[in-house]
Amino acid sequence: MWIVFFFVLRERERERKQKKRKIIGKPKLQKENGAHARGKGMAPSPSIEPIVDQPLSSGKNEVSLSAFAFLFSEIVQYHLQRVSDTNELELKLEEAGAHVGRRVLELIAYREKPTRRETRLNGILTFIQNNVWKNLFGRAADSLEIYNDDEYMISDRDVLVNRFISVPKDYQGMNCASFVAGVVKGCLESAGFDAQVSAYDAPTADDGHYSVTRTNFLVKVDATVLEREQSF
Repeated sequence: MWIVFFFVLRERERERKQKKRKIIGKPKLQKENGAHARGKGMAPSPSIEPIVDQPLSSGKNEVSLSAFAFLFSEIVQYHLQRVSDTNELELKLEEAGAHVGRRVLELIAYREKPTRRETRLNGILTFIQNNVWKNLFGRAADSLEIYNDDEYMISDRDVLVNRFISVPKDYQGMNCASFVAGVVKGCLESAGFDAQVSAYDAPTADDGHYSVTRTNFLVKVDATVLEREQSF
């Protein structure tokens, strides 16, 4: 009698545990089925690769012109509030451009000439005029001229940084192309060619009238660079 009663209790306890498992497991099963049903009718979300994980050897060279104009305007406004005259402002813009130039040369050289380094002055200036200008402004600079053994000039009729700039009355004569002069200087320094780079506007003849403004970037290389060039 007690044995039968014991077995009856054990079977009831087993049935109770089985029912409890079903109750606990059923919502989980419904949740999984619901998630599967929702995922079945929806397209998977596209995975976006972080920019730091993208290879340096590829990438788009196009940037929104309005975004660039806004960013550069903020750079000018930032330094404008912290300087007292035009020369100091142009110097600050040149320093900011030099930081960009050092990094730009490393990136472009890695992408286009990973196994070759420019060791001659003419070679690095031609690389800046063509490759660097194309990557930054979408086209090559208009010309590269030699003035003297230690003076070179890169000319551009339409410098992007001057396109949307209105110069305040207190800063007449200011040339925001000093930022690009800094980029050129940073590229040269990164390649091992110390030089001073300055930007100035020069009128060019257009049907007999001086109506087109050209920006010249005068590059004056250091004496140590000339000595090295003569050793080749």
